[in-house]
Amino acid sequence: MLAVPGDSPDVADEIASLTRAARAELDVRYAPLGDERFAETLRGLPGDRSAVVVPLITGPHPRAYHDITAGIEETGVTAVVTEPLGPHPLLAEALHVRLADAGLARADRIRQFSIGAAVDGVIVVAVGGTEAAREADMTAVLLAARLAVPVIAAAVDGPPTVADSVARLRESGAQRLAVAPYVIGPELDHEQLAKLAAEAGLGCGAPLGAHSSVIRLINLRYEVAMESMESMGSTETAQDEERS
Repeated sequence: MLAVPGDSPDVADEIASLTRAARAELDVRYAPLGDERFAETLRGLPGDRSAVVVPLITGPHPRAYHDITAGIEETGVTAVVTEPLGPHPLLAEALHVRLADAGLARADRIRQFSIGAAVDGVIVVAVGGTEAAREADMTAVLLAARLAVPVIAAAVDGPPTVADSVARLRESGAQRLAVAPYVIGPELDHEQLAKLAAEAGLGCGAPLGAHSSVIRLINLRYEVAMESMESMGSTETAQDEERS
Protein backbone atom coordinates (compact mmCIF):
# COMPACT_ATOMS: atom_id res chain seq x y z
CA MET A 1 0.00 0.00 0.00
CA LEU A 2 1.48 3.33 -1.09
CA ALA A 3 0.39 6.13 1.26
CA VAL A 4 0.26 9.45 -0.59
CA PRO A 5 0.57 12.65 1.51
CA GLY A 6 -1.40 14.80 -0.91
CA ASP A 7 -3.79 14.53 -3.81
CA SER A 8 -1.82 13.97 -7.01
CA PRO A 9 -3.30 10.85 -8.63
CA ASP A 10 -1.19 11.03 -11.79
CA VAL A 11 2.11 10.75 -9.89
CA ALA A 12 0.81 8.09 -7.51
CA ASP A 13 -0.70 6.05 -10.34
CA GLU A 14 2.56 6.12 -12.32
CA ILE A 15 4.58 5.07 -9.27
CA ALA A 16 2.12 2.26 -8.49
CA SER A 17 2.22 1.04 -12.11
CA LEU A 18 6.02 0.94 -12.16
CA THR A 19 6.10 -0.82 -8.79
CA ARG A 20 3.71 -3.47 -10.13
CA ALA A 21 5.91 -3.90 -13.19
CA ALA A 22 8.94 -4.45 -10.96
CA ARG A 23 7.12 -6.81 -8.58
CA ALA A 24 4.40 -8.58 -10.54
CA GLU A 25 3.68 -10.92 -7.61
CA LEU A 26 2.47 -8.04 -5.41
CA ASP A 27 -0.95 -6.47 -5.14
CA VAL A 28 0.09 -2.79 -5.24
CA ARG A 29 -2.48 -0.17 -4.28
CA TYR A 30 -2.30 3.48 -3.33
CA ALA A 31 -4.45 6.03 -1.58
CA PRO A 32 -4.14 9.67 -0.49
CA LEU A 33 -3.90 10.51 3.18
CA GLY A 34 -5.95 13.14 4.97
CA ASP A 35 -9.44 11.82 4.21
CA GLU A 36 -11.41 8.57 4.23
CA ARG A 37 -9.88 7.22 1.01
CA PHE A 38 -6.89 5.68 2.76
CA ALA A 39 -9.08 3.78 5.24
CA GLU A 40 -11.47 2.76 2.44
CA THR A 41 -8.59 1.31 0.43
CA LEU A 42 -7.41 -0.66 3.47
CA ARG A 43 -10.95 -2.01 3.93
CA GLY A 44 -10.88 -3.16 0.32
CA LEU A 45 -8.06 -5.61 0.99
CA PRO A 46 -9.04 -9.30 1.10
CA GLY A 47 -9.80 -10.32 4.66
CA ASP A 48 -6.91 -12.76 4.96
CA ARG A 49 -4.23 -10.29 3.85
CA SER A 50 -1.89 -8.04 5.77
CA ALA A 51 -0.32 -4.96 4.23
CA VAL A 52 3.03 -3.24 4.07
CA VAL A 53 2.38 0.50 4.01
CA VAL A 54 5.08 2.55 2.29
CA PRO A 55 4.66 6.32 2.74
CA LEU A 56 5.65 8.24 -0.40
CA ILE A 57 7.85 10.66 1.53
CA THR A 58 11.59 11.24 1.63
CA GLY A 59 11.97 12.07 5.32
CA PRO A 60 10.15 12.85 8.59
CA HIS A 61 6.51 13.76 8.05
CA PRO A 62 4.56 13.48 11.34
CA ARG A 63 1.19 14.27 9.75
CA ALA A 64 1.54 11.46 7.23
CA TYR A 65 2.38 8.91 9.92
CA HIS A 66 -0.48 10.16 12.09
CA ASP A 67 -2.95 9.66 9.23
CA ILE A 68 -1.56 6.21 8.43
CA THR A 69 -1.83 5.08 12.06
CA ALA A 70 -5.36 6.46 12.30
CA GLY A 71 -6.43 4.58 9.18
CA ILE A 72 -4.94 1.29 10.39
CA GLU A 73 -6.56 1.64 13.82
CA GLU A 74 -9.91 2.55 12.27
CA THR A 75 -9.99 -0.48 9.98
CA GLY A 76 -8.23 -3.03 12.18
CA VAL A 77 -6.12 -4.20 9.23
CA THR A 78 -2.84 -5.91 10.09
CA ALA A 79 -0.16 -3.68 8.62
CA VAL A 80 3.50 -2.81 8.92
CA VAL A 81 4.47 0.80 8.20
CA THR A 82 7.92 1.40 6.72
CA GLU A 83 10.45 4.15 7.23
CA PRO A 84 10.57 7.09 4.76
CA LEU A 85 12.33 6.50 1.45
CA GLY A 86 15.26 8.72 2.43
CA PRO A 87 17.90 9.59 3.15
CA HIS A 88 19.60 7.36 0.59
CA PRO A 89 22.26 7.65 -2.14
CA LEU A 90 19.63 6.68 -4.72
CA LEU A 91 17.72 9.88 -3.95
CA ALA A 92 20.87 11.97 -4.42
CA GLU A 93 21.22 10.34 -7.83
CA ALA A 94 17.58 11.14 -8.65
CA LEU A 95 17.99 14.78 -7.57
CA HIS A 96 21.04 15.02 -9.83
CA VAL A 97 19.05 13.70 -12.78
CA ARG A 98 16.14 16.08 -12.13
CA LEU A 99 18.54 19.04 -12.03
CA ALA A 100 20.16 17.84 -15.24
CA ASP A 101 16.75 17.48 -16.88
CA ALA A 102 16.09 21.15 -16.06
CA GLY A 103 19.44 22.23 -17.50
CA LEU A 104 20.80 23.07 -14.06
CA ALA A 105 23.44 20.35 -13.86
CA ARG A 106 25.41 18.27 -16.32
CA ALA A 107 25.96 14.56 -16.03
CA ASP A 108 27.51 11.72 -17.98
CA ARG A 109 24.38 9.60 -18.53
CA ILE A 110 26.40 6.50 -19.35
CA ARG A 111 28.71 6.42 -16.33
CA GLN A 112 26.36 8.43 -14.08
CA PHE A 113 28.83 10.88 -12.57
CA SER A 114 29.02 14.65 -12.65
CA ILE A 115 31.10 16.48 -15.22
CA GLY A 116 30.32 19.88 -13.76
CA ALA A 117 27.24 21.89 -12.88
CA ALA A 118 25.48 24.80 -14.53
CA VAL A 119 25.00 26.34 -11.06
CA ASP A 120 27.46 26.96 -8.24
CA GLY A 121 25.12 26.25 -5.33
CA VAL A 122 22.05 24.04 -4.71
CA ILE A 123 19.33 24.06 -2.05
CA VAL A 124 17.72 20.71 -1.31
CA VAL A 125 14.17 21.62 -0.23
CA ALA A 126 12.26 19.25 2.05
CA VAL A 127 8.76 19.23 3.56
CA GLY A 128 8.40 18.54 7.29
CA GLY A 129 10.08 21.45 9.04
CA THR A 130 13.41 21.51 10.83
CA GLU A 131 13.60 17.74 11.39
CA ALA A 132 13.04 17.03 7.70
CA ALA A 133 15.72 19.54 6.71
CA ARG A 134 18.12 17.96 9.19
CA GLU A 135 17.44 14.50 7.77
CA ALA A 136 17.93 15.88 4.24
CA ASP A 137 21.48 17.00 5.14
CA MET A 138 22.89 13.55 4.34
CA THR A 139 21.36 13.56 0.87
CA ALA A 140 22.61 17.12 0.38
CA VAL A 141 26.16 15.98 1.17
CA LEU A 142 25.87 13.12 -1.33
CA LEU A 143 24.52 15.48 -4.00
CA ALA A 144 27.36 17.94 -3.33
CA ALA A 145 29.85 15.14 -3.97
CA ARG A 146 28.19 14.39 -7.30
CA LEU A 147 27.99 18.03 -8.44
CA ALA A 148 31.19 19.37 -6.87
CA VAL A 149 29.34 22.49 -5.67
CA PRO A 150 28.00 23.51 -2.22
CA VAL A 151 24.61 21.96 -1.40
CA ILE A 152 22.60 22.71 1.74
CA ALA A 153 19.18 21.59 2.96
CA ALA A 154 16.17 23.77 3.74
CA ALA A 155 12.48 23.33 4.52
CA VAL A 156 9.45 24.98 2.96
CA ASP A 157 7.59 24.83 6.27
CA GLY A 158 10.17 25.71 8.91
CA PRO A 159 13.75 26.75 9.56
CA PRO A 160 16.18 26.74 7.93
CA THR A 161 14.11 28.39 5.21
CA VAL A 162 14.96 28.64 1.53
CA ALA A 163 15.71 32.35 2.06
CA ASP A 164 18.12 31.47 4.89
CA SER A 165 19.90 28.97 2.65
CA VAL A 166 20.11 31.41 -0.27
CA ALA A 167 21.75 33.94 2.04
CA ARG A 168 24.26 31.36 3.33
CA LEU A 169 25.25 30.24 -0.15
CA ARG A 170 25.62 33.77 -1.46
CA GLU A 171 27.72 34.74 1.54
CA SER A 172 30.04 31.87 0.61
CA GLY A 173 30.40 33.26 -2.91
CA ALA A 174 27.84 31.18 -4.83
CA GLN A 175 25.70 33.25 -7.17
CA ARG A 176 24.04 30.87 -9.65
CA LEU A 177 21.70 28.92 -7.39
CA ALA A 178 19.09 26.22 -7.93
CA VAL A 179 16.40 24.54 -5.86
CA ALA A 180 16.17 20.74 -5.87
CA PRO A 181 12.75 19.65 -4.49
CA TYR A 182 13.43 16.73 -2.14
CA VAL A 183 9.88 15.45 -2.47
CA ILE A 184 8.08 12.77 -4.43
CA GLY A 185 5.58 15.36 -5.63
CA PRO A 186 2.12 15.24 -4.03
CA GLU A 187 3.31 16.70 -0.71
CA LEU A 188 4.37 20.02 -2.27
CA ASP A 189 2.85 22.62 -4.60
CA HIS A 190 5.66 22.53 -7.14
CA GLU A 191 4.21 25.27 -9.35
CA GLN A 192 4.20 27.65 -6.41
CA LEU A 193 7.75 26.67 -5.44
CA ALA A 194 8.97 27.14 -9.02
CA LYS A 195 7.30 30.55 -9.16
CA LEU A 196 8.90 31.68 -5.90
CA ALA A 197 12.27 30.35 -7.08
CA ALA A 198 12.00 32.26 -10.35
CA GLU A 199 11.08 35.47 -8.53
CA ALA A 200 14.23 35.06 -6.40
CA GLY A 201 16.38 34.39 -9.46
CA LEU A 202 16.82 30.68 -8.69
CA GLY A 203 16.58 27.70 -10.97
CA CYS A 204 14.24 24.90 -9.94
CA GLY A 205 14.29 21.19 -10.71
CA ALA A 206 11.26 18.92 -10.84
CA PRO A 207 10.12 16.71 -7.94
CA LEU A 208 11.50 13.17 -7.79
CA GLY A 209 8.22 11.73 -9.04
CA ALA A 210 8.35 8.24 -10.54
CA HIS A 211 12.11 8.18 -10.99
CA SER A 212 13.52 4.65 -11.09
CA SER A 213 15.37 5.30 -7.82
CA VAL A 214 12.04 5.91 -6.07
CA ILE A 215 10.70 2.58 -7.35
CA ARG A 216 13.85 0.77 -6.17
CA LEU A 217 13.53 2.30 -2.72
CA ILE A 218 9.87 1.30 -2.46
CA ASN A 219 10.91 -2.29 -3.19
CA LEU A 220 13.73 -2.03 -0.65
CA ARG A 221 11.40 -0.75 2.07
CA TYR A 222 8.96 -3.57 1.29
CA GLU A 223 11.69 -6.21 1.49
CA VAL A 224 13.00 -4.86 4.82
CA ALA A 225 9.45 -4.88 6.22
CA MET A 226 8.87 -8.47 5.10
CA GLU A 227 12.16 -9.60 6.66
CA SER A 228 11.13 -7.92 9.91
CA MET A 229 7.71 -9.61 9.85
CA GLU A 230 9.27 -13.02 9.16
CA SER A 231 11.78 -12.50 11.97
CA MET A 232 9.00 -11.56 14.40
CA GLY A 233 7.01 -14.60 13.31
CA SER A 234 9.98 -16.91 13.93
CA THR A 235 10.56 -15.39 17.37
CA GLU A 236 6.90 -15.80 18.35
CA THR A 237 6.93 -19.43 17.15
CA ALA A 238 10.04 -20.16 19.21
CA GLN A 239 8.49 -18.54 22.30
CA ASP A 240 5.30 -20.58 21.85
CA GLU A 241 7.34 -23.79 21.60
CA GLU A 242 9.25 -22.89 24.79
CA ARG A 243 6.00 -22.27 26.68
CA SER A 244 4.52 -25.53 25.46
